[in-house]
Amino acid sequence: MLPHQRLKSVVLPWLALSSLGATLTAWAADQPPPQIPTCDKRIGTLAVTEPENKWWLAYNLESPEALIKVFVSQSKCFTLLDRGKGLAAAQQERALAGSGEMRGGSNVGKGQMKAADYVLVPDVVTKNSNSGGRNLGGLVGGLLGGVAGAVVGGISLKSKTADVVLTLTDVRSTEQLAMQQGHSKKTDLGWGAGGGAFFGGFAAAGASSYANTEIGQVVTMAYLDAFTKLVNEVKGMTLNAKADNATQSVTMAKPGKMYEAANIKSKKVRDLDPGMTLYPSGEKDGLWWKVSDELGNEGWVPSTLFQLAK
Repeated sequence: MLPHQRLKSVVLPWLALSSLGATLTAWAADQPPPQIPTCDKRIGTLAVTEPENKWWLAYNLESPEALIKVFVSQSKCFTLLDRGKGLAAAQQERALAGSGEMRGGSNVGKGQMKAADYVLVPDVVTKNSNSGGRNLGGLVGGLLGGVAGAVVGGISLKSKTADVVLTLTDVRSTEQLAMQQGHSKKTDLGWGAGGGAFFGGFAAAGASSYANTEIGQVVTMAYLDAFTKLVNEVKGMTLNAKADNATQSVTMAKPGKMYEAANIKSKKVRDLDPGMTLYPSGEKDGLWWKVSDELGNEGWVPSTLFQLAK
């Protein structure tokens, strides 16, 4: 074989592979950026709580609480309550008011905070045994005594993979309503310029390490995977609740409260915002109607506060 023929036999396949690689890269960059799932109606109030074991410190990341708050806020599925830095600042203001430092009419006092209907805990699922890597042992964190179940997964700096879990719990009943796992890997990060806009919101929310580091982006996508599954599960719950209730639904026309009994002195079940859908059971006591919300909470509400849903 002549020299120029040998050169051609080497160069042409290399050029073909290079062209294929460029095509795959362009295809990945052309993918649309990830989307946060949304809801048409808010289901209730939600607090995001850190797991007990601060697993994120081992990876130089911020608390995932800030990350999940971005998901929740943009999804419009829940009214987000701040139980972190915002609550600490509010408590400081209340302390000033209690000490008499506030001017008259400041209207800061007890009985004004909204209660959380649900708590969402962002956790990480890790391998049970790993002597050589930077994986954490066991299923860390927990909620109200621990998350049920143990599965194998992990966050790997070497392979750039992440396996996480989100747990949604009803505050009043302590019932675990949903537990969804999410997975992501480095090769999932391929949206070109659109990715910058997607991650920009996390940096502004105090989760810059999730936006600016490769492992942070992988963990973000794993949580988005879990959050998307969780939202779909919750939507399924609301659809089933509607299907199980054959009565005409009603919509809150004014803000109000749901009570355990047909009496404003009875225990409050939850706050109700205008526009929230309720499902009457058919049981009445004067102006009071017994109703349920879209996730199964039951109680009594004055009928003067709602109207028939259109």
